[in-house]
Amino acid sequence: MDTNLLKTTAQQMVSPTKGILAADESAKTIQKRFDKIGLQSNPDTNLAYRKMLFSTPGIEEYISGIILFDETIRQEIEGKSMCQYLSDKGIIPGIKVDKGAVDMEGHPEEKITEGLEGLNERMAEYYKMGARFAKWRAVITNWRQYPH
Repeated sequence: MDTNLLKTTAQQMVSPTKGILAADESAKTIQKRFDKIGLQSNPDTNLAYRKMLFSTPGIEEYISGIILFDETIRQEIEGKSMCQYLSDKGIIPGIKVDKGAVDMEGHPEEKITEGLEGLNERMAEYYKMGARFAKWRAVITNWRQYPH
């Protein structure tokens, strides 16, 4: 592990005047947003939406990193890979690596995050594509039942 690269990336991400944009909606989640405006989620519509966000003039002044979805990291803007497009703006590309939350067997009110299978291979592929950080989601619904 290159700890200098890790330090540099972390320092760039936590700039006091910038934030991280979570643009990692799955097809199911983005469809909920699109339903409100009568659009159908598909790779082209999803890309148009994200391109609108990512090409906002001056976005790099306010955003240090963007979390991408698997579909998005594989797309291009202006003939550049998504990661190259963002990197050229000084924005660190990241990737959501979990495969979603599902009901936990035997605990109907709890969720478990899937995606450990194949994670190492996905991480290596995403790194080659240009991602420099990752997000793993864990959903805890009954946190109050756990001792503090």
